[in-house]
Amino acid sequence: MGKMMVYHGSYVEIKNPEIRIGRNTKDFGEGFYCTIIKEQAQRWAKRYKTPRVNIYTVRMNEALDILEFKEMTEEWLDFIIECRHGISHNHDIVIGAMANDQIYNFIADYMEGIITREQFWSMARFKYPTHQINFCTEHALKCLEFYDCQEVHS
Repeated sequence: MGKMMVYHGSYVEIKNPEIRIGRNTKDFGEGFYCTIIKEQAQRWAKRYKTPRVNIYTVRMNEALDILEFKEMTEEWLDFIIECRHGISHNHDIVIGAMANDQIYNFIADYMEGIITREQFWSMARFKYPTHQINFCTEHALKCLEFYDCQEVHS
């Protein structure tokens, strides 16, 4: 991977990203989440009173352990379920589709045994593309260089 731009939706300017350890488990575990889709970061930011999109340039280091899911697969689903159960992993960066609210409801139904895996896949359709890249370690965060912070307008 060469140089690319990524976006992070927030309510403040974040010049020095940090790995946030929260109570809620996320798709790819703890870390600093960004996307290559600016509109998606804007949607994330609009959850806040003062929506901002932080923009970073990224230069991947070949020494990083990067796990990339190029599409929604059985492995992607299993990985998300493990992360949402609080099971940690050792990857520096994880990249792939996002389990948005609709998809996560299907994942929750599958995890609770309400639907089968086959039913999950038949319902798992995105209305628009999603993407997330989770910088999971301090080593990975060093690939990010702050570029700009923009206010999101309605």
